[in-house]
Amino acid sequence: MERRLLEVSLEGGGSFMESLAFDSSTSLSQEAESDSLSKDKHILTLAAITTITILVVGVVGNLLTIVALLRCPRVRNVAAAFIISLCVADCMFCILVLPFNASLYIFGKWVFNDILCTITPMIRYVNVGISLLSIAMITINRYIMIAHYSLYTRIYKPVWIACMIIFCWLLSFGMLVPTLLGIWGKFDYESKLITCTIVKDENGRSAKTALFITAFIIPCLIIIICYTRIFWVVHSSESRMRKHAAKNPKDINRTSKEKKEAKNRRNEWRITKMVLAIFLSFLVCYLPITIVKVVDSEVQQPNLHLLATIMLYLSACINPIIYVIMNKQYRQAYKTILMCSRPRMLSTTPGPGSSHGGQ
Repeated sequence: MERRLLEVSLEGGGSFMESLAFDSSTSLSQEAESDSLSKDKHILTLAAITTITILVVGVVGNLLTIVALLRCPRVRNVAAAFIISLCVADCMFCILVLPFNASLYIFGKWVFNDILCTITPMIRYVNVGISLLSIAMITINRYIMIAHYSLYTRIYKPVWIACMIIFCWLLSFGMLVPTLLGIWGKFDYESKLITCTIVKDENGRSAKTALFITAFIIPCLIIIICYTRIFWVVHSSESRMRKHAAKNPKDINRTSKEKKEAKNRRNEWRITKMVLAIFLSFLVCYLPITIVKVVDSEVQQPNLHLLATIMLYLSACINPIIYVIMNKQYRQAYKTILMCSRPRMLSTTPGPGSSHGGQ
């Protein structure tokens, strides 16, 4: 009997010691987790503040650009139509996506329903598609304007411009329909990244690679090819003009018509450089998230993903800043709207697609 009691006592003691060990380890792990979470909260708070700042700047800047381009004749041209489309997409992203993403960083999790977790990433991907396709359309416009001017007026009529813009929107939405229906990946919450995004479906399929090729790689290649041709045409044209001026120094005194054409060419070239700057800024904003997803596919460094995501958000507010820095007419248009003054008309008749005035 005494032996039995001793065994029971030892068993009880063993259980008690195991319990102590378990409680101790649990307490330590919770403390470590709490400390880690505290550090993450500081990062998430900074991310939330940055996201809200981008939201405000993006909405104000893009709305101001839309109003300026619609009200001021000096900047109303073919390129402006695509820029308005780009601004609408960025505004939509800022208003319909960034508030929910900011709440993700504030609460540390998704606190809304599944429908919103489907809509917000879809709008984000649509914004990427519309942005790159719009930049590609403007680049093609610049290329035809500079390299194939005889075709310009036949291609860029109002009805065709409207069709091009509608095409950009429909294609951007259409590419996401299979994912929306759950046929090719699905929209869902990704806890590691603290975001709603495209995840693999029940069959392990995802549309991310196909979307990356069709909505990112192909437009980028089109833009690069067009700009290569544009620089070649401009360089060849300037070389011919320099050779002609060297052989015929008496022809320096040009007629007013020739001066006007030269001025228009300079202005078209300024718009072309501005669009190139928009494209390069887009790449700077989107390449980090692309690289991080490739090199850290298992999300071992979530903070890198967060930083890259914030860089992605910047693309929605940076374009108006580029317009102000690189184009005098846009600066004047913004000033006209902010000062509530009457937009000035040009004394000369603008050429197709041109934006008159100097830098």
